[in-house]
Amino acid sequence: MTRPLAFSAPGRFWRGNLHTHSTRSDGVLDPEEVCRRYRAEGYDFLALTDHFIGSYGYPIVDTVPFRTKGFTTILGAELHSGAMKNGEIWHILAVGLPADFAPSDSPTFQPKPGQETGPEIAARAVAAGAFVAIAHPQWSGLTLEDARSISAAHAVEIYNHGCATGCDRPDGAAIADLLLTEGRRLTLIATDDAHFSEPDHFGGWVMVKAEENTPEALLAALKAGAFYSSQGPELRDVYLDGDHVVVECSAAVSVVAMGHGTGAKAVHGHSMTHARVPLARLNKSPWVRVAVIDAAGRRAWSNPIWCD
Repeated sequence: MTRPLAFSAPGRFWRGNLHTHSTRSDGVLDPEEVCRRYRAEGYDFLALTDHFIGSYGYPIVDTVPFRTKGFTTILGAELHSGAMKNGEIWHILAVGLPADFAPSDSPTFQPKPGQETGPEIAARAVAAGAFVAIAHPQWSGLTLEDARSISAAHAVEIYNHGCATGCDRPDGAAIADLLLTEGRRLTLIATDDAHFSEPDHFGGWVMVKAEENTPEALLAALKAGAFYSSQGPELRDVYLDGDHVVVECSAAVSVVAMGHGTGAKAVHGHSMTHARVPLARLNKSPWVRVAVIDAAGRRAWSNPIWCD
């Protein structure tokens, strides 16, 4: 039996958003109000990740004053430097940055010759202690070659709520699955990317398993993969049991197991809270991940489980 850390590590689940903006860049609410709204919505933690470019003063916003007994924050930023294959600048999410993280030479959202590449600034963020994710691959027009180049990343945004509401390009599953098939041991995060200029908030989050709701414990759990992502459904247990994956969850209409290539198998029902999904159709994939879908079409995603 193989049970991933999200369902075997000690502690409890903490709900958090890892991608958010304020008036320190292109959001419409000040940092204190952004934190207040997430706290009032029942979130346990928030990473405010304003755009790290010169025109905004390279902000790594000090959200420490907005922490309370039941709500914490993690310092972070959305990093920009270098051009992707489509000629546009990179967007790289970095959560857990030190407050003195050195700016790149990125005065605007336009890439310029001689600045750090995307892979270079991602690697520098990881070296500084951050949890790094490839942001909104579909919205960015990311190619597989682009994604391969960010070799330091811990995760891919499988769902970005702001990209769902703002341009109907929320998906990161295709890029994530291709990288997994190449052997990259990445995890999958759902985020808001909230700016509060449209209904782009409270739509995608991570549930992180940790013993304490502290920045240090949450960051360590994120790096270890001890979390799952959701738009609403709960994952209560996911594990491999022989030739099946077993899922315990809140009420669902579909539970889907996915692997490399065309490998996938779904089971369907009414208000299912338990499912055993056979793995025979996953083509002996070295990894398995699960999606749970509720009656409203909302999803939850496990991180990949490696079968070796």
